[in-house]
Amino acid sequence: MPKGYWVSVYPTIEDAERLDAYNKLAGRAVTAMGGRVLASIGGRVEAYEAGIPERVVLIEFDSFERAVAARASAAYQEALAELPEGFKRDFRVIEGLG
Repeated sequence: MPKGYWVSVYPTIEDAERLDAYNKLAGRAVTAMGGRVLASIGGRVEAYEAGIPERVVLIEFDSFERAVAARASAAYQEALAELPEGFKRDFRVIEGLG
């Protein structure tokens, strides 16, 4: 069964401290659903071609279905409520190749 991944791209993070409450709750929600953080904000980024050196978070789950369920979970919804107003990111759930 193909793995599932959360991919989040953060165009700008003006005040990382404002994300603390979200990060704590989101971390618990991800762990509870078996997610593993493979890359996170603060990691180095080299952008090529039309790429923009934005911060990326990559989280792996045992299946695509598990990744979707984690996003829909009550625990993660609680975390989302803590994102600062006006905060922007590009978030998607993708299926691995197998």
